[in-house]
Amino acid sequence: MRLGVMIGAERGDMARKVKKLLEDIEWAEAAGLDTAWMPQVPNDFDCLTMVSLMGSRTSRIELGTAVVPLQAQHPIALARQALSIHAGTGGRLALGVGPSHHWIVRDMLGIPYEKPAAYTRDYLEVLNAAIAGPGDVDVENDTFTVHNPTVLGADQPMPVLVAALGPVMLQIAGELADGTVLWMADERAIGEHIAPRITKAADNAGRQAPRIVAGIPVCLCANSEIEAAKERANRILAEAETSPNYQRLLDRGDARDVGDLTAAGDEEAILARFRQFADAGVTDLSVRLLPIGENRDQLIASKYRTREVIAELAKAVR
Repeated sequence: MRLGVMIGAERGDMARKVKKLLEDIEWAEAAGLDTAWMPQVPNDFDCLTMVSLMGSRTSRIELGTAVVPLQAQHPIALARQALSIHAGTGGRLALGVGPSHHWIVRDMLGIPYEKPAAYTRDYLEVLNAAIAGPGDVDVENDTFTVHNPTVLGADQPMPVLVAALGPVMLQIAGELADGTVLWMADERAIGEHIAPRITKAADNAGRQAPRIVAGIPVCLCANSEIEAAKERANRILAEAETSPNYQRLLDRGDARDVGDLTAAGDEEAILARFRQFADAGVTDLSVRLLPIGENRDQLIASKYRTREVIAELAKAVR
């Protein structure tokens, strides 16, 4: 199993946020992690732009988006942007995309959020054709009518991963993408629901075994602090109450909330949790560092302690 880390903009002014982001990606590369995953937060930096910037400070680590909302731009525009970044980073982009959530697309952007799975299928048909260039992109489906020549094409394969939580989306991801990017999925949900469905769909479509990227919070702490870590995860990362898709996914597993998904405790406990995800079928684990503490200094110290352990565990889970 590959081990990566989520890197996102922290609090502060724009300059400080960029500085911290670059410090984090430089650490991830030096620590030997496999991938850095950049989420697309609705009210923060553009993740693809930041991935391009992170690529300028690194030479080896894979750079992934988790995930780009499909409704925000035309598939030809996204393909052009992604291929440009892929070329600029030496073929290191993993393009994570997804149909997002109703409260982002409909409530914040004012874009209709109807039949997101069908929209995703139609979008991927155009996106895949554009990524496969150079050549003419000629796709007509229920959503898009595209006749667009392109001179761009990936010199090295650029994986496309789809945020797929339910059966229909997993079928689409298996047929038309290289895997899935997950959040709010525990070991049982992955092992009994996600991995079998997407793997079967990929096999039926004649595609390689899919990547299954699972994001979980991680906190190195004493046993007496585990509940505090879970409570903090629920306080700052809870989204199930606003995203029915996440709630349905939680219902397929044993976790009740993001706190239950958190790998917290000593190094041995964290490693044991990582191995449970690997046994469930996860190919890539994306760690969301979860520091705990009563003040800024304690939070920073907690973050660095957890980072040191993550770097060591990356070797153990490969």
